[in-house]
Amino acid sequence: MTLKQIKNKPFVKFITNRYVMILAIFFVWMVFFDENSWVNHREFDKEIDKLKSEKEYYQSQIDSDKAFINKHNDKEELEKFAREQYKMKKENEEIYIIEYDTILEK
Repeated sequence: MTLKQIKNKPFVKFITNRYVMILAIFFVWMVFFDENSWVNHREFDKEIDKLKSEKEYYQSQIDSDKAFINKHNDKEELEKFAREQYKMKKENEEIYIIEYDTILEK
């Protein structure tokens, strides 16, 4: 096949058309190289999804903390929490802490 025969093929004529070439260059530029390219949009969409999941996580943490605060607004519940977690006591009271040995001897 000679070069003249290759140039006369319909597909080659279509590809070498100047408008098609300009359109192809424009398309490649917009997809990969432009500031607002498709690649940048994909990265931003992933970042948005990540931030949304973080927002949901922190919102659930806030809700659980609010429930914890509401539960401990009662004086008796607050006293129970302080005794269990921080081993606090009343003035005329004694507390005995029992620790279990977790190492098994043979």
